Amino acid sequence: MAAKVLTVQSVERYKPDPEKRLEIPDATLPGFYLVVQPSGAKSWAVRYRVNGRPRKYTIGPYPLFDLSKARSVAREALQSAALGRDPYLAKREAAAASVAAEEDRVSRVIALYVERHLKPNGKPRYAEEAEALLRNHVEPRWGSRRIGEVTRKDVVAMNDSLTDSGMTAGANRVFSAARAMFNFALSREIIETTPFLGLKPPVSETSRDRVLTDVEVRLVWRAAEAVGPPFGAMVQLLLLTGQRRDEVARMVRGEVDGDLWTIPAPRTKNSLEHLVPLSAAAAELLAALPRIAGRPGYIFTRTGTAPISDYSSSKAKLDAAMLAIAREDASRAGRDPKGVLIKPWRLHDLRRTCSTGMAKLGQPIHVVEAVLNHRSGTISGVAAVYNRYQYLAEKRLALEAWAEHVSSLISEGSRHG
Repeated sequence: MAAKVLTVQSVERYKPDPEKRLEIPDATLPGFYLVVQPSGAKSWAVRYRVNGRPRKYTIGPYPLFDLSKARSVAREALQSAALGRDPYLAKREAAAASVAAEEDRVSRVIALYVERHLKPNGKPRYAEEAEALLRNHVEPRWGSRRIGEVTRKDVVAMNDSLTDSGMTAGANRVFSAARAMFNFALSREIIETTPFLGLKPPVSETSRDRVLTDVEVRLVWRAAEAVGPPFGAMVQLLLLTGQRRDEVARMVRGEVDGDLWTIPAPRTKNSLEHLVPLSAAAAELLAALPRIAGRPGYIFTRTGTAPISDYSSSKAKLDAAMLAIAREDASRAGRDPKGVLIKPWRLHDLRRTCSTGMAKLGQPIHVVEAVLNHRSGTISGVAAVYNRYQYLAEKRLALEAWAEHVSSLISEGSRHG
């Protein structure tokens, strides 16, 4: 087709040929032309030579690129070709660089980390919590930035912002999740170094040593009875067995065989199957719980299909019940109930109370650690590898002794009450 001066009006007027693709050269700029497809779609392109070889460079569709813009891009491409540089290759390299730039955006690296590392390697609960920390605190802050551009100063600013907002241990969890994600990027050579090097979590955490007193153990048990199942019963089993909160809360009936509870490896912190003998009191407690139809048969559930998870609100009700009971006891004893206070405590303190109580009852430390499913202290290192004996009989004696002690505390409180 003979070259014609392309104008805004002529570009609009050109009609498609249903039989073939049309290329309409521009007389104003040789090498630049309008392409009209049989479908009616229009676009712009440039034809040129580099080192004697014919090449084609597609500019883009019309009207996204109007005539003026397309002609300007074509002029730059032709000038580049005249200097021996292939604009097509330059465009392809730029596109590749753009894709690479998107690949190392923090938001993309978070997604890659979750899919390639957290989900395949982490326990479901940990993977879920770590992803939530990254999505809620790291991605909003750095998501659109290239990961290699995040500096130590940025990490320090994040730490300060988290602690200024009132976060304490939570700020440390965010720091740890972000550091792990950056280490993943480092291992994949997405970055050459990590800004977390030499930095410590923002908040110093001291190891808790809270152990409930005998009076508090009685109050917890009575308050748990007042609150009722499923939360109250879960608290009582936490106290009787010394197991972790989530291990008890996610307990299913298929894990219990008579007076033996088997916690499967995927549900334990150290990924080792754990056998927990159930004392007579613990077995009786479980047997008395109502059954709710549903799969997979959670024991501590409100729906039958999911374990309880409203720990904060339920714990608040338990604390309120403890205070009410303590004040009622004080009033009966002729003391001022308004002066009664309950020292703050956490559900995890029940685990420490159980282990301390068993030790006070004369149970050997290695048996107490076996009850807790610890592979540290007296059962650590090479000993933990070769000592596969689970001390089942010894654990049964220890937990039965502890349950009897708790029962005596409850009975003593009832007599005094």
